[in-house]
Amino acid sequence: MGFFGTYLFDGGRWTAHGPNEQPALPEPWLLVDIHDSDIATLTYRPAGPGSGIAYLGYTPRTYFENPDASAPTDVVREAAGLSVWWARQRGGASDIERSAKEGELTAYLAADLDPADIDPDDEDDDDLDDAEIFVEVKAARFLAALGLPMPDALPH
Repeated sequence: MGFFGTYLFDGGRWTAHGPNEQPALPEPWLLVDIHDSDIATLTYRPAGPGSGIAYLGYTPRTYFENPDASAPTDVVREAAGLSVWWARQRGGASDIERSAKEGELTAYLAADLDPADIDPDDEDDDDLDDAEIFVEVKAARFLAALGLPMPDALPH
């Protein structure tokens, strides 16, 4: 059994939150919902140029091998939205800083994969970084890249 946890950042602090519940508080906020150490759903507001939903680890479409499990994912668009969110969180950023942050965040985000391209027998866990095995590790690194404090219950 993997790690499960849902955390809401209200612009100042983290609180535990119910999975599949949309926050009822003023923006900005970030919701991190970790499912079985494989998927972390990032829901953020304001969304800026993004859709407001990004993933770490796998997207639901890939993980569940079901195109109806989530909307198609556009990593570039979500990295742009998250970099705008990041800039707002810190009170602004230059275009150069925001662009650099967008590039950094892109490396964390999950893209939709064709299930035929995934062969679990091909992966040798000894050769993978912990963030490639445990999405909660990737989530902690992602939050550090955003310059946010860590939720107390998130392993880091």
